[in-house]
Amino acid sequence: MEKKYYTTIGLEIHAELKTTTKMFCGCKNDPDEEKPNVNICPVCMAHPATLPVPNKKAIESVIKVGLALGSEIADFSEFDRKNYFYPDIPKGYQISQYKYPIVSGGKLAGMDLTRIHLEEDTGTSKHDKGDYTLIDFNRAGVPLMELVTEAHTFDNPEDAAKCASNFAKEYQLLLWYLGVSEANMEKGEMRVEANVSISPDKDNKWPAYVEVKNLNSFRSAEKAIKYEVERMTELFESGRESEIVKETRGWDENKQKTISQRKKESSQDYRYFPDPDLPKMKLHEAFDLEAMKKDLPETPAQKRDRYKTAYGIKDEDIEVYINDLELGKWFEEIIVELSDNKDLAKVASNYITTDFIGLRKNAPLPNPPLGEGEGKFKKPSAFNFAELVTLIFENKISSRAGKDILAMIVSEDASPLKIATEKDLLQKNDTGALTEIAQKIISGNEKVVADYKGGKEVALMSLVGQMMKETKGSANPQVAKQLLMDLLK
Repeated sequence: MEKKYYTTIGLEIHAELKTTTKMFCGCKNDPDEEKPNVNICPVCMAHPATLPVPNKKAIESVIKVGLALGSEIADFSEFDRKNYFYPDIPKGYQISQYKYPIVSGGKLAGMDLTRIHLEEDTGTSKHDKGDYTLIDFNRAGVPLMELVTEAHTFDNPEDAAKCASNFAKEYQLLLWYLGVSEANMEKGEMRVEANVSISPDKDNKWPAYVEVKNLNSFRSAEKAIKYEVERMTELFESGRESEIVKETRGWDENKQKTISQRKKESSQDYRYFPDPDLPKMKLHEAFDLEAMKKDLPETPAQKRDRYKTAYGIKDEDIEVYINDLELGKWFEEIIVELSDNKDLAKVASNYITTDFIGLRKNAPLPNPPLGEGEGKFKKPSAFNFAELVTLIFENKISSRAGKDILAMIVSEDASPLKIATEKDLLQKNDTGALTEIAQKIISGNEKVVADYKGGKEVALMSLVGQMMKETKGSANPQVAKQLLMDLLK
């Protein structure tokens, strides 16, 4: 019988905060700056006799995240010096938090949180310029929020990897909704690190774990966790579990494997101590926590519940709106125009998440200058889209006509009713006019009629299709079908 191993993971996620200036100085916080070493000053470059001043907006942002997660906000907090040498740390230490983090506890996406603290980011090392390294200090001193989860044990690596990925995605969404961070992983504004270990005993974790860095996408996080579990399992199976040591490993996307970087440091190695240049913080006095809690925007979890209850739309549709804030806002504007009608909301959502998104995806890019000519694509007004949905719902136009009109109004916003009238797309329910067309179709399709009368039900739909073609889609399909059936009795 194959031996079972349990996977334990914990996450550490760094997110750069969206503030105007850096954490302890007045330098611009600009992640898009391409010219090196322009957003720097004597403070963030650690020149002698300079003193840091905390960025209140950054502290407020961390508190907002904690409140949204149902965490405990510390009354007393302070900054510490985390001592280690690396070329991109100009001071020789990093201002961080150790014993008294701003946020403790909380829960998100099924994982319990340990803490969230605030620190300053490091500079950026450039290794691709030759046989030497260059340092860009534009990022040095940018406010950096670090979230640490509790360790969670899973029965298999697939569940562990999926949970880690889901947590990181949900955290990124929360940061977007709160407006505290862009959290762009490609730019390094959000960095995920996974602590991974395995054990044959679910109740006794293996003492050594690996911290995996360089996870610049949710998919990479999943792959790295699975790879580490496989690597550790192989060591256990070959009797070499002692080779599983506490270390930092980097994920190599090209080789699809982790590579050992260095032995994992402990808190003692960093020789933390309170920063003597920064004041102690009494957060409950400095911030009105109750007012901040009331002012919090709707979170992704709350939005999911509201969409499900208020509109009854599909879970996959809800996730589209959760992840695309602009599209979600437009959907809600449409719902207002539809007077919050639940049935109409479902029709609207179906057309947005299938047809509209399909048109947007296939729109020619780049669009011409000033949006002129072919390739122009935009969201129709909420009023006109609601009008289109109403026409479809009330069977005044066919589904096919609805798709055609939608393709027109994403190019040039106009009244769907006016388009349907001008292009003769309104469904014809006049049995008199349709009877003449039905008789003409029957007369011209003797073999299809014979097949239908011989028991082939599918032949009837062929006749219906021809009626739709004859009327350019304006015939009501149900009326056309019934007419044909009545005439062929």
